[in-house]
Amino acid sequence: MNAVLLAAGMGTRLRPLTNDIPKCMVPICGKPLLDYWLEMLTENNNIDRIFINVCYLEEVVVSHLEAKWKTCTKLVIWREKDLLGTAGTLRENASLLTNKDTLVIHADNLSKFDLNTFIQAHKKRPPTSQATMMLFRTQYPKECGIVERDINNIVLKMHEKVEEPPGDLANAAVYILTPAIIDWIKKNNASDISLEVIPYLEGKMYSWVNEIYHRDIGTPKSYKLAQEEFLAFIP
Repeated sequence: MNAVLLAAGMGTRLRPLTNDIPKCMVPICGKPLLDYWLEMLTENNNIDRIFINVCYLEEVVVSHLEAKWKTCTKLVIWREKDLLGTAGTLRENASLLTNKDTLVIHADNLSKFDLNTFIQAHKKRPPTSQATMMLFRTQYPKECGIVERDINNIVLKMHEKVEEPPGDLANAAVYILTPAIIDWIKKNNASDISLEVIPYLEGKMYSWVNEIYHRDIGTPKSYKLAQEEFLAFIP
């Protein structure tokens, strides 16, 4: 399986912290956020290659990767002159991703889960499903993309930051996409996963719930909470 870490974003809601630090590199309990994802991926035998896209303050990310992860032979860096969008990155590199399933991760979120269990859920998905979305339970449904699903855990609809969300299961922005979806992204010139790919996948995407920990650290408030909460997972 391929893995793509989307790490090119500007993190505008976290300014001034992200004026000099890319959002994927902000420290969580003394360690860059990106390192938590890389530790998970490099230790998993299901992951053959790890692609990371960089753009905003790219040299900060690249310098860290070359210093800390230079011995990781799985790692490939994609440099973007301009932001291509979450699906645009997949579109422009589709030729490297169409031979096997691809784990796609928004690397600016903080998450703790069993990757093998997630992969097994994807493998056992209903035959009509072309992708699997990771969900988490949120305390703030109005601030998230809330997922409506059927009794077979198929995603029927995504409700993005609505006043009356139909539950508390939110999109964690971690997906496993089949080669057919990578092909669809390329053929349809898609640029955004949330706005273009997920609507296409409604009724065709399986879902799995992360019951351990997940938080979008996009605001100073959520970043502070993450720092406090994640201490429970530090040995």
